[in-house]
Amino acid sequence: MGSIGVVYDSGFGHTAAQARAVGEGAAAVPGTEVSLYFAEEVALDPRQLDGCDALVLGTPTYMGSGSAVFKTFMEASSKIWLDQGWKGKLAAGFTNSSGHSGDKLNTLTQLWLFAMQHGMVWVGLGLLDGNGRSSGSDAELNRLGAYAGAMAQSNSDQGLEGMKDSDLRTAASLGERVARQVALWKGTGL
Repeated sequence: MGSIGVVYDSGFGHTAAQARAVGEGAAAVPGTEVSLYFAEEVALDPRQLDGCDALVLGTPTYMGSGSAVFKTFMEASSKIWLDQGWKGKLAAGFTNSSGHSGDKLNTLTQLWLFAMQHGMVWVGLGLLDGNGRSSGSDAELNRLGAYAGAMAQSNSDQGLEGMKDSDLRTAASLGERVARQVALWKGTGL
């Protein structure tokens, strides 16, 4: 039914864990093919993404924006942009930083604008913000309250063991949402 490319950078493994969760969520939708692409490698030949129906873009948030490695991938796609080769594809995004805010919204906005310049159609997270009530907890989906994409927070002094399961489940939910939107977009709806 649909093909989804998850393009990501990850400095310390946290954003890679999100990428895998996005892929698992998308692959849970019958008929969906998912491929994970490391941004540094796909920057050498961004045209390998041409066959994807959707691109889910992920980068850590460093100093208030996406990583330099991811930016290299974005710039490498400029010839595709000029030809509008990805126009009409669906797009979504995710990011991680050590801060609860960490200015992650700016990174998602950067990814959104990149997708808009390519003529792509953005798919938001589609979840209400979790943990926004006195009875809430960090175990809820979308615990950081994002709408533009999936956000995760990981402590700077911990590896993957410090990631919240709810953040990974939020990323999986984004992947599933994108896969379902691809099916609708292609007229094969689920």
